[in-house]
Amino acid sequence: MGERTTDAEWQSWLELHSAKFLLYARQKARSEADAQDLMQEAIIEAARRIGGDNPPAPALVFATMHRRAIDLARQDDRRRARELAAAPGADSWFDTEIEDRERARTIQVAMQKLPEIYREVITLKVWGELTFLEIAETLNIPANTAASRYRYGLQELRRLSREVFT
Repeated sequence: MGERTTDAEWQSWLELHSAKFLLYARQKARSEADAQDLMQEAIIEAARRIGGDNPPAPALVFATMHRRAIDLARQDDRRRARELAAAPGADSWFDTEIEDRERARTIQVAMQKLPEIYREVITLKVWGELTFLEIAETLNIPANTAASRYRYGLQELRRLSREVFT
């Protein structure tokens, strides 16, 4: 076992990776607050899984966010269903749109239109800076599938970006 990471080293690690983690969390969560919570909880859980003294590998944090986002969405869906059942006709209170203000830019609009399997791989590759092997481990898919989804996703992203301008 190595030495314990200092607070300054943790801070440096967070500065290096937190923007990537938050971008991915925003793709997976239904609100900014949920995205921030998801990111923080995933970092803590990933660090605990490796002993807590040193920062976890980014791929482990992404994989943890992926799992936690699924749990969060299921929990949110159950809560929403209970609330809708309790207050019929109140479904306008539960708008699931994610940050309309971010859709102002062309690439963000196109990314939102991408199928999830492509969007997720592109986010992990471009913003998460993961290799195809790390993406494969994160999503529990073969590395060749990760590479194919990335290639097809980029093709679709180009098509959708052109659509925005026509």
